[in-house]
Amino acid sequence: MLKFHWFLPTSGDSRALSGGGHGLARGHGLPGGASGAYRPPDIEYLAQVARSAEQLGFEAVLTPTGTWCEDAWLVTAALTRETRRLRFLVAFRPGFLSPTLAAQMAATYQRLSRGRLLLNVVTGGEDAEQRRFGDHLPHDERYARTEEFLSIVRGAWSGTPYDFEGEHYRVEGATVAEPPEPAPLIYFGGSSPAAGPVAAGHADVYLTWGEPPDQVAAKIAWMRELAGERGRTLRFGIRLHVITRDTEAAAWAEAARLLDALDPADIARAREVLGRSESVGQRRMLDLHSSYTPGDGVRALEIHPNLWAGVGLVRGGAGTALVGSHAQVTERIEEYAALGVEEFILSGYPHLEEAYWFGEGVLPAFRARNRPAPAFV
Repeated sequence: MLKFHWFLPTSGDSRALSGGGHGLARGHGLPGGASGAYRPPDIEYLAQVARSAEQLGFEAVLTPTGTWCEDAWLVTAALTRETRRLRFLVAFRPGFLSPTLAAQMAATYQRLSRGRLLLNVVTGGEDAEQRRFGDHLPHDERYARTEEFLSIVRGAWSGTPYDFEGEHYRVEGATVAEPPEPAPLIYFGGSSPAAGPVAAGHADVYLTWGEPPDQVAAKIAWMRELAGERGRTLRFGIRLHVITRDTEAAAWAEAARLLDALDPADIARAREVLGRSESVGQRRMLDLHSSYTPGDGVRALEIHPNLWAGVGLVRGGAGTALVGSHAQVTERIEEYAALGVEEFILSGYPHLEEAYWFGEGVLPAFRARNRPAPAFV
């Protein structure tokens, strides 16, 4: 069964790519979008996005983590009172809090929200941000710490006091007042050799950014092998932006508008900043548009039919978008689904309007094809 999720822009929203995207704009002096178009991430606007996602039939919303985002736990806890069934995929970094406290927070959230919490474990970002939060561990050691962290969280949820002693954590009798029911699903991404075994051993859903289908297929095969060695099976999800319109021409015109608004100096600055990242996934995103030169035109960034790498020119993290008519975007989703991708975490600029374009233009096609998709409410 396919699941479709949307995104909460807790660093702000805009009609421009560089406005509010993943913190890169505010964090590194990039522009905040067209004059007067920036939408601050106040609770009224985020509630509007959340309520619209629920009405349109999305199952959950991903809420990011990082310096330039509002805190994901606090924002989504507030939004549980603004929605009825929408789930919240809360991103957090395990090295920044105690694993037993995280288990307690998640258990409390799950009870108060009546089972609407999902967890997106983010092992780390760029080094400068990790140090900003007091984390000085090297890349691979952060994954080793994450593995210990998740072992303790699951142990604390088990209902039996849990003891653990490792290189990074030592706990005695870790537990929660009442085990969460159901236990929140754990979403986990990572493209490095250090990340794979952690995901295989602890994730319920393995996430990849929107790479071309052949690269996604290779990742899925890699993770299935690692999980199989541990006697586990995984679901697979993908993180993409979308620009879907009634016609192909209209969709590419919107992509061209976003691209034309970018300053070549900002593209160069973003490449420099993102190029310093230790993230293997981020380097893979950068490689997708490495040959692009400003002025080449919007279709020069089409790296696979309807898969556009333009978002990653100025945005860290997920850097590709599905661009095309509703039928074409549906076909591309089907192509990823045929590889084993079952969950699609989507976003667009601005997030409110793009939720409607996808929710009204693409989701009905999946119902028509008898492929399960959330119903409108």
